[in-house]
Amino acid sequence: MTAPFGGSGRAVPGLPNLPTPPTGWPVGSYATYEEAQRAVDHLADSDFPVRDVTIVGVDLMLVERVIGRLTWGRVLMSGGASGAWFGLFFGLLLGLVGTTTAPFVAVLIGLVGGMIFGIILAAVGYGASRGRRDFTSASQMVAGRYDVLCQPRNAEKARELLAKLAMSPGAGQRPAGS
Repeated sequence: MTAPFGGSGRAVPGLPNLPTPPTGWPVGSYATYEEAQRAVDHLADSDFPVRDVTIVGVDLMLVERVIGRLTWGRVLMSGGASGAWFGLFFGLLLGLVGTTTAPFVAVLIGLVGGMIFGIILAAVGYGASRGRRDFTSASQMVAGRYDVLCQPRNAEKARELLAKLAMSPGAGQRPAGS
């Protein structure tokens, strides 16, 4: 299984290394990525050569969902927590390679020092913003629709298979070209 925007980081033979516009004929159009993925899964289950298929997000949008209000308490707790993780890591390394201090003491010093350092950095950063962004959010890229493209040599077969899928209960597909 692959991620929609991720990958293994390795070049795949036959695929371009630089960003290029997709090629192929539209064989289906879907409102959500999940529906487009279901269509490609259907093609794969039907022994279709899915290497000829591409899912293309059209009308891209950056959606920022506001999660909550940002307060001094949250800023300091978050800074302390992230600093604690960094300090714990540093303390463990120091405890493993250090020769003068007991490993437990090195871990404890790293943990406390990391928390203090994290709190100070978070406070300075939040104070410098002067209340211009008093909320937390999560961003993601979404598309207005997802088109499934197929290379011309197999496009008609893909359309036929996806038409059968569209006739099944709960398909939720708009046929290509509509």
